[in-house]
Amino acid sequence: MATLYYTGSTLDGFIATDDHSLDWLTSRDLDMEGPMAYPVFRERLGACVMGATTWQWILDHDEEPWGPLPTWVMTHRTFPDAPANVRFDRDDVGRVHAEITEVADGKDIWIVGGGELVGQFHDAGLLDEVWVQYAPVTIGSGAPVLPRHVELRLEEVARNRDFMCGRYTVVR
Repeated sequence: MATLYYTGSTLDGFIATDDHSLDWLTSRDLDMEGPMAYPVFRERLGACVMGATTWQWILDHDEEPWGPLPTWVMTHRTFPDAPANVRFDRDDVGRVHAEITEVADGKDIWIVGGGELVGQFHDAGLLDEVWVQYAPVTIGSGAPVLPRHVELRLEEVARNRDFMCGRYTVVR
C-alpha cells in the first residue's frame, strides 16, 4: 500500500492554467492501454483524496461527478450533495490518511489534482510516489506540479504516444 500522486504536467511543470483549464492535456494523444496510463493505474487504487478545487473542476466538467472509488475531499467549502462514496473533511491530513488507509484495505491511495494538498501529505511524511505524464507543451504559468521542495528518485520512465511518463519515489 502506498500513497501516490498521479498527474499530467506541461513540460514547464504546470498541472493547470491560471484559470484551472486542462485543455492543454485533453488535446494530446495518449494510449489508454499504454505504459503508465490511467486504467492500469486505477486497478491499484483502494481510495483517493483531493482538494476543493479539483472536486469543483470535476463537478463543472463531468456529467457523472465521480466513480465508485471511496473519495475524500479536503475542504472548508460547502458543496451540494455528493455521491455516497464521497466524504468531505477539513481535518489534518494525518488523521484523514489513517481513515483512508483503513478504507483502502491494502490498496494504494491516490492524491488527485495536486497543489497544496500534495504538499501537506509530503510534509506529514505520507507521500510515497509521484507519477507524472509530461505533455509536449508549455503554458508559462499556472498551478505547479509540486508546490514545494520535494526530493525524488526516478524509478521508471516510459513513452506513451505524446507523453513522457516518469514514476518517482519520495526520498525521505
